[in-house]
Amino acid sequence: MSTLLMALGLAGFVLCLSGLNHILAADHPSYVAAVYEHRVRLNPNPRVPLDRRPALEHMKQNLRVFEEQAVLAAQQGAQIIVFPEDAIHGFNFTRASIAGYLETVPDPQEVTWSPCADPHRFPDTEVLQSLSCMAHKNRLFVVANMPSRQRCNRTADPRCPADGQYQFNTNVVFSDQGVIMARYHKQNLYFEAAFDAPPECGYVTFTTPFAGLFGVFTCFDILFRDPALTLVKDMGVRQIVYPTAWMNQLPLLAAVQFQRSFSHATGVTLLAANIRAAQYGITGSGIFTPWDSLIHHDMKGDSGKLLVRRVPVLDPAFIGDAAWATLMPFSGYPKEKLRSEEPEKMHVWPTSSFDPDDGVKYCQKDSECAQEATSTTFTSIMMYDNFTLVPLRGSKGNISICSGSVCCHLLFRRSDTHEFYALGVFNGLHVVHGTYYLEVCALVKCTGEHHSSCGEETEHARTLVDFRLTGTFTTRHVFPGILGNGMTLDIPDHSGWERGNRFYMSRTGMSAGLVTAVLYGRHYEKDND
Repeated sequence: MSTLLMALGLAGFVLCLSGLNHILAADHPSYVAAVYEHRVRLNPNPRVPLDRRPALEHMKQNLRVFEEQAVLAAQQGAQIIVFPEDAIHGFNFTRASIAGYLETVPDPQEVTWSPCADPHRFPDTEVLQSLSCMAHKNRLFVVANMPSRQRCNRTADPRCPADGQYQFNTNVVFSDQGVIMARYHKQNLYFEAAFDAPPECGYVTFTTPFAGLFGVFTCFDILFRDPALTLVKDMGVRQIVYPTAWMNQLPLLAAVQFQRSFSHATGVTLLAANIRAAQYGITGSGIFTPWDSLIHHDMKGDSGKLLVRRVPVLDPAFIGDAAWATLMPFSGYPKEKLRSEEPEKMHVWPTSSFDPDDGVKYCQKDSECAQEATSTTFTSIMMYDNFTLVPLRGSKGNISICSGSVCCHLLFRRSDTHEFYALGVFNGLHVVHGTYYLEVCALVKCTGEHHSSCGEETEHARTLVDFRLTGTFTTRHVFPGILGNGMTLDIPDHSGWERGNRFYMSRTGMSAGLVTAVLYGRHYEKDND
């Protein structure tokens, strides 16, 4: 069977069949994971303060749906379920208006507590009790996001807020006995006036009896070194639970698009649960392994979606070093995608035409590409950043574009020339809706015939493109991503580092038109520039 992604219906419910099936068939340790994309019941007036009782009644509307989905997940054999960020209480609160929603979550490193078994130990913990009983009743590890408070003293803690308490965006993990196993406070907030960033960065993990070690972070955290990359690269965590409330931003940062890229680039399983709020452009959840994904992306529907899937255990300490070495053919970045058979070819073109040394001149800086590209380059705003781009001409070619030391090179061949495509580069500090340094090479399908349409949002493309995209980077943190027509996800045939600072990916034989192929580089050390 082909390993190409298959679109199953209008909701974008996609299952990629790949080498993962061979791993599961080989009796490798595995577990059943579930994520639920929840159509959150919102407070219509989030900036108006509510007392505890009406706030609790609002949250119970969402918790009742959680309870139903936990039962369904358990019936399908799930051992862990992840619920989204903001899914219990909603969003757009002020610091004052969220007060009625807050609960105190004790530190599980200091207190062992099952709110279900001992509901009166701490006051005003009805949400914790509901989640704890949900986990215990269904024998599930439960990961949920909720607003929390932590009292502080300004005399002892000069960072303590003026009202004498921290307010956190908090993930809580419950064992299948209902015991609080982990508590993580979101570090990188995204326009969240109700919450404080924790005074110290926390790297939170928990251990399960069925799959070993998991790490925890939330939504916007995925774009930053701490805690996401530190957990994966420095602490060796290979399984992540990830509540999120991600607003899709095409062409580079749709939810499932970057979730796929992060999982593939770092070699982790990512259990990503997003909320469903079409009016805000929020959707996109999935169960991602380094090889494939089961996703849900639905901008039109009006209901939630439960995803359940068996996945291999990736914790090296749980499966042993020998099994780990056999399972993971890469360290850091994948060298090659595992496939059950050779990819289908769009055309019978010789592989040698994609040889990186087949007459290709790689620019290393602006001046080396300037003479060739000056007459055709243009600029356009993409994701609020000013990209420099060069258009694709003809049915096949070799083009380059640079911004400072970041140079992008593309070998391509395509099925027709009617749709407008461009290769773009950005090397600089992104400063809108967050501040972070980017080095990006992106092949994008433009929405029209004008240069200004390159970077506008679209989910659709007809043109089949075979390509080899290469970039010279000053960062070692590059996330490759491929997005096809109708939010179809793909991963490269081959990708990795070559000749020092060059990162590449190649893909041939896609069954869907190409929307975006991107090498998304994050230069964490320059974020404060």
